[in-house]
Order: sequence, then structure tokens, then C-alpha cells
Amino acid sequence: MEEDLQIRGNRYSWLLTIFYISYTLFEFLALMWQVMPPHRWAAITVMSWGIVATCQAAAQNWQGMMALRFFLGMTEAAFGPGVPYLLSFFYRRQELGLRCGMFLSAAPLANTFAGALAYGITSGHSKLANWRLLFLVEGVPSCLAAFLAWFFLPDHPSSARFLTEEEKDVARARSIQRSGKSERVAGIDWKDLGRTLLDLKAWITALMYFSCNVSFSSLPVFLPTILKDMGFTSINAQGLTAPPYFVSFLFTIATTWLADRLQQRGLTITVMSVVGAVGYVLLATCTSVGVRYLGVFLAAAGVFPCIGNILPWVLNNQGSDTRRGMGIVLLNLIGQCGPFLGTNIYPERDGPRYVRGQSICAAFMFLTTILALSLRALLMWENRQLDKKHGTKAQREAKLGWNEVATENYGGGFRYVL
Repeated sequence: MEEDLQIRGNRYSWLLTIFYISYTLFEFLALMWQVMPPHRWAAITVMSWGIVATCQAAAQNWQGMMALRFFLGMTEAAFGPGVPYLLSFFYRRQELGLRCGMFLSAAPLANTFAGALAYGITSGHSKLANWRLLFLVEGVPSCLAAFLAWFFLPDHPSSARFLTEEEKDVARARSIQRSGKSERVAGIDWKDLGRTLLDLKAWITALMYFSCNVSFSSLPVFLPTILKDMGFTSINAQGLTAPPYFVSFLFTIATTWLADRLQQRGLTITVMSVVGAVGYVLLATCTSVGVRYLGVFLAAAGVFPCIGNILPWVLNNQGSDTRRGMGIVLLNLIGQCGPFLGTNIYPERDGPRYVRGQSICAAFMFLTTILALSLRALLMWENRQLDKKHGTKAQREAKLGWNEVATENYGGGFRYVL
């Protein structure tokens, strides 16, 4: 691809960076999940993404690929951030984390098999350039998935074909208990949107996401290079990326499930960010190949679970559908600036140890730890103020019984998830 598209100097880094510039600029499109029926919006965005991804196979020069990467970022911004928001229409607070974790865990799971699949796809000596073939394989299935979304993705539990009428009634009752409404897709409350922008907690979460994304964005891109510079061949380096990614897949599922059960997202993020930071410290300071490979495991096992727990945390702690949607937009608007740094901290001249890049990632993972603990302390204080104002949970249950509704929206029964 480098030869076909005349990629020289820092042009490869720009292909990565332009995607995130577009992704950040078009974050506001995630609010369309609240305006348009989700099955239609998902189908439109997935089809658009698939078309642009497929067109990358036809790029003839670097400038053309830059334009396609810009549009790819725009279409992904319209889809990806809205998926956790859509899941919040279906699942309660103590159920949402695992579902967000399952969605996000697709990234490390895909990376587990990406190297082997790429090798298998390109080993047939096709007349088409290998990189063009990979883009076709990446884009065409997404176009097919768009049709599935249009016909089968439910907008809310009441329209889910796979639920019986009795199950739909239960789902409506759950929705009323959580939000006070049986169906959640509606317009935007502009006052709530403004309140979210003035909420310190939303900004702290967004900064945490930024900090994590410095590492999250750089790891999949540069890990094969890091392993190759440890002395492994290109094929072996691709193969050695699979075990760390699979471990991070398992940790993402396990930690989001545990945080749901304990309702302790802040502590979960704290522990996993320290694990990731230690991994990067080992990569930056050690020369032994075995110890550095252990660092790769720790880095991957720490970064992905942090992201998996940050997403539901912002949804848990905004008390209306508009605020949850805007919380996701703000999270990504700030957070997706992290890749601007993350994709530019591993220049070739820093090889083979890339001490500067590893140190920067370690520092930002430790910053994630500090932000998570700070936000948790703030939420604990605000919960105490709410207890003083409305009474504790036990006091409210004794007074009102178990039939209180809209417990996930701001009101007497709302409490922040720690």
C-alpha cells in the first residue's frame, strides 16, 4: 500500500489522524439515535460506513485515501458512540455495563483473529493487491449488515420480534420503573443538553476517556511493530498479538459484569488502569523480551476494560435520556482527541524500545486512575447530599414501598453509581 499510494514520511500517521479529526467533528450525529428510529439510523450509518470502507480498495493515491478516511470517521461517529446509548433504552443500570462490555469486547476479539485472517485472505496470490482485498473484505459485509439492522433491529422492547407479548409487558414495566416512560425514543430536550455541558462530572468522565484513548488508539496500530522490534519475524509478531488481545477480551467481559454486580465502576477502572500502567512501565523500562511481552499482556488487559467501564459509567450518572445522549457526545468529543496524540507517539526513530511512547501511555493510564478516584469521591459526596435531601434508600422504601418509578432519572430515588 505504501508504494501504491505514495505513502512516505508521516503520511501514514496522517491517515490515522484524519479519521479521528472527522470522528471528533461529527460526534453530534450520535444524538440522532434519540431523534430517528434506531433501526433506520443504524442501517443508514452502517451502510454508509460499509460503502466508504469498500471504496478504500479503489484509492489510487494518498490524497484520495485521506478523503475516504475522513468520511469513514464521519460515518463511524454517527454509529459507534450511539450503540451504548441505545442499549440504555433496554437495560437497567445494573445490567448495562455487561452489555456495553460485550459491544466493546468485539474490538479485542477481532484483533485476536485479525492477523490470522489477514494472512489467510492475502495468501491466495490474488490478482488484486492484498491491501485492496482486505478493504473489500472489511467493507462488503458491513453493507449486508445494514439490511439486517433495517429489518431486525428493535427500536425499543415493544418492537422486539424475539420477545413474547408477556415479555414485552415486563419490558414496558421495567422501562417505566427506570425512566417513567414505556418507550424511550423521542426528541431532544435542549435544556437538558445545556445542563450536561455545565456538569463537572461529565467533563471529568470525558477527560478520563481522553486519557484512556491515548493508549487505546495506539495499542492495536503499533503492537505488531513493537513485537517485531523485540526480535520476532513479521508473521510471528502478528501471531503473538493474539493472546494479549484474547486476555483483554476476557477481562473486558469479566470486569463489566463484576462492576454491574457491585455497582462499583470507579474502583474497577482504578484497578484496571493501574494494571495497564504497570504494563507500559515494563515495556518502557525492561530489556528482557519475556518481561516486555508480559507488559504487553498487562497493557492490553488494562486498557480495554477501562474503556468498557467508562462508557456505562457516563450513562449511569446522567438523569434523562437527552443528558445520557449528550453525555456520550461530550465523552467522545473530548475523548476522541486522545488518538491525535496516541497515533503519533511511536515514530520509527524511537524503535526498538519506544521508551517515549510507552512512558506517555503509562502516564495517561495513571492519570486515569487519579480521575476515576476523584470522580468517585465527588459522586459519594453528591449521594450524601441527595440522602439528606430526599432520605436514604431504606427510608424511601419504607415510605413509598417498591413501586417508585423513574429511578434512573433525576428525582428523589436517583443516586449516582460509584
